[in-house]
Amino acid sequence: MSDPQDTLAISAAARDALQTWLDHQRALNGAAENTITAYRGDVTEFLAFISVHHGAMQGLGALAKITVSDMRAWMAQTRGAGVGPRSLARKLSAVKAFYRWLAEREGFEPTAVLATRAPKFTKKLPRPLAVNAAKELIDCVEVQAREPWVAARDVAVLTLLWGCGLRISEALGLRGADAPLPDVLRITGKGGKERVVPVLPAARDAVANYLHACPHPQEASGALFRGVRGGALSAGAIQKVMASARMQLGLPSSATPHAMRHSFATHLLDAGGDLRAIQELLGHASLSTTQAYTAVDTLRLMEVYNRAHPRA
Repeated sequence: MSDPQDTLAISAAARDALQTWLDHQRALNGAAENTITAYRGDVTEFLAFISVHHGAMQGLGALAKITVSDMRAWMAQTRGAGVGPRSLARKLSAVKAFYRWLAEREGFEPTAVLATRAPKFTKKLPRPLAVNAAKELIDCVEVQAREPWVAARDVAVLTLLWGCGLRISEALGLRGADAPLPDVLRITGKGGKERVVPVLPAARDAVANYLHACPHPQEASGALFRGVRGGALSAGAIQKVMASARMQLGLPSSATPHAMRHSFATHLLDAGGDLRAIQELLGHASLSTTQAYTAVDTLRLMEVYNRAHPRA
């Protein structure tokens, strides 16, 4: 979130242009509100820096004359404020997107901005669980709950993450009207992107078992998964459940609810699943995001190769 002082440092013309661009992103590109908020903060901070850097509010004409030196100064100041390379790359991406649109609208050449390179950073690869570890986690979660219905609930949630590749927010976003689960679910994921996800019989059975045991009445518009007191189940509660189970099993801290989703993708790949089909199942906007799972698979294959090949 940007500082209110940043907004005051921006000219009225620049503020209007930014708002118009954000409206465009929301209406035409379907950007989610979280994305809009991040864009607003990142670009506002940049425009405020440029004003301070030049000692005066910058109108659209001045913004069209941004130089490579200006960009370097902004990046240096941002890094000096403790912003990491990954976050700086995100901010730069937002600034470039805004400038690409502004340049087309105002008719200037945005080369200095668009040619600026983001700092390099190492992408963390997904940390999937082995098949046996995923099964053991679900078994452990089932026996560690104090009440049978809570055990059934936790098993149902984790089975949806692993068996259907849902994000935890998507699983917890299911409503009473979604039960009993059909053969396929229509899931609305990040950015309002809708996808169709097949539901395994094991997942349908797990949810049915939970509903049969749950003491709280189901309402069509209410949360499908309930907390102990009857309210909507929180992601934090499931995270705690998994933290306890992984400690009992001696699994690493990377064994989180999201790791179950990673495992869904990796286990499908191991079984010969098509990468583009898996992209659709996961709801990734870009195939490059899904391709991170092939990197995991490649690392595993290289480990086997180096350990087993007679010339290794």
